[in-house]
Amino acid sequence: MSETKEALFSKKNRKLISDPLSDNNPVTIQVLGICSALAITVQLKAAFVMAISAGVVMCVANVIVSLMRNFIPSRIRIIVQLVVIAALVILVDQVLKAFVYDVSKQLSVFVGLIITNCIIMGRLEAFALANKPWKSFLDGLGNAFGYGWILIAVAFFRELLGAGTLFGYPVLEKLGLYDLGYENNGMMILPPMALVTVGVIIWIQRWKNRDLIES
Repeated sequence: MSETKEALFSKKNRKLISDPLSDNNPVTIQVLGICSALAITVQLKAAFVMAISAGVVMCVANVIVSLMRNFIPSRIRIIVQLVVIAALVILVDQVLKAFVYDVSKQLSVFVGLIITNCIIMGRLEAFALANKPWKSFLDGLGNAFGYGWILIAVAFFRELLGAGTLFGYPVLEKLGLYDLGYENNGMMILPPMALVTVGVIIWIQRWKNRDLIES
């Protein structure tokens, strides 16, 4: 039993989760999934829900495609992958509408655009088609975390500096910063500042990983 557990969580398998968080982050290193990072990061709640939604689709799609990998004809593999992702996105969208309708309305078409998220398509094509379900699940989980923390980080700074809130809670007001003369930076909630914020995170991440990038 212990040997099985050790094999499931071997060093190589753990790297499937840890690498996308930093050294091989899908957003900051591979520069994928930028559109959603720019579009839905005005509020932390929306970014959080989007990160979970994309993560669920990524993990489940990886497992399904991995299970089907020996039966998918090479010529139609992209179509099969899109069908799998589309079915999962429809399910996720219905769950969001049922339980968090206000956030679902806020995310609007961006939930549907998970279907064409290049991170998910990339992992299916590059990993799930060549690996077993457990490794594919871990790869999906790692890339979901890597994508999600970037979304949440961008939304954190944009909502905090742009509206003075986090999850709608008036943080800066409670801290008394407005009494000290602080004013919300309205530019932070505009689309260009999303690009600037993502750019700063990419610069920091690539600076930390400059040896990896150069190699």
